[in-house]
Amino acid sequence: MARRHRLIKTSPQTVWAVLADGSRYGEWVVGTSTSQPVRGDWPGKDSVIDYEVRLGPLRLTNETVVRRCEEGAAVEFEAHAGFLGTARIAIELRPWGEHCLVIVDEHPLQGAGGVLHNMGMEALIQLRHRAMLARLAKVCEVEAAGRGTGPAPHPAGRLPGTGGGRG
Repeated sequence: MARRHRLIKTSPQTVWAVLADGSRYGEWVVGTSTSQPVRGDWPGKDSVIDYEVRLGPLRLTNETVVRRCEEGAAVEFEAHAGFLGTARIAIELRPWGEHCLVIVDEHPLQGAGGVLHNMGMEALIQLRHRAMLARLAKVCEVEAAGRGTGPAPHPAGRLPGTGGGRG
């Protein structure tokens, strides 16, 4: 099962605020160009967002359903991917000092994705998760910096604890 984690340098509350906005998934979910809540109170249990994937001129619209939600701590989705079937995607947030450890766990549930699942597919999912978590970190850290709730950005050329020089 594809499991990956990343330390995001902002609070779990900031990360949750981004996850809880169903219209922002296109900003950080790799492959998704747009998303919008369509049923329920996202990300409440059984709520749904529609999302669009663009492959050149081809546009595919699918949906993601929330199967479990612990507000501020964890959310599990069932992502529908057309002929590929569905996948379970679980995202857990853990306070880590003043930051947030985000853990993503994904595996196929139904359809061709489950039949075709192998070590090669697992490696591709790991690469996708690495990129997705990097994008999520950037979105959350920029948002926190804009609200003054995250770590202060360091001036160009200055690293913490180096006396301000580049060496």
